[in-house]
Order: sequence, then structure tokens, then C-alpha cells
Amino acid sequence: MSYNQAFQAYQQNSVATASPGELTLQLYNGCLKFIKLGREAMENKEIKAKNENLQKAQNIITEFMLTLNPDYEISGQLMPLYDYINYLLRQANINDDVAQLDEADQMVRELRDTWKEVIKLDRQNKYASGAQA
Repeated sequence: MSYNQAFQAYQQNSVATASPGELTLQLYNGCLKFIKLGREAMENKEIKAKNENLQKAQNIITEFMLTLNPDYEISGQLMPLYDYINYLLRQANINDDVAQLDEADQMVRELRDTWKEVIKLDRQNKYASGAQA
């Protein structure tokens, strides 16, 4: 098995065995990766690569918007944030605006970091509950 095949198998396994929270974290990380790649392409005047990567980032944000559960109060707070991030990504792509791209990156980074903390606290609570049982 070649290195690329092994890496692809690892990636597929990490997605297949991830909890919903871990999948969300992977999506945030993917979004940040595509923003970074889009920024690099923008700086190098690679229009096609910029557009492809920023659209991938937008697709992830759109997926977050579509999967928000309206039964939870936090959804009403997240929807405008996701909508604004999508707007920033779109405008950055259209206008080659690094400042808007950086703002979107910062917002996604903060959401990702918050999500990391949620996962960490959830794990701590599960282990604490398991130790008491």
C-alpha cells in the first residue's frame, strides 16, 4: 500500500469513526484550510484556485446553516454569524479582498476554537460520569 493510499484510508476511517462533534470540528478545520488555500491563490493571482477553494469554504458554511436545529436557542445566534461569514467569503472572492477573507478566517477560527472546548468539556463530563458509576 502506497503512502497516499494509506493516508486516504486513514482519512476515511477518521471520518467514519468520528462522533458528530468531531465531524463538526473536522468541517471547521476544512473550512479554515480552504480559506488559507484561497488566500494563497488570491495572493498568487491564481483566479481559478482562489474561486474553487473559497467556494469549498462557502459550501461548508452553507452546510452548517442547513443543518442548524431551530429547536435550540443557539441556532438563532449562529445563523446570522454563518450568513455573515458566507457574505465575507463571497465578497472576498468577487473583489479579491484579503481583509474580508481575514475577517471570515478569524470568525471561523473562533467558532472552531469554541467547538474544541465544547468537545473537551463533553469528554471530561463523560469520563467523570463513568468514573462515578
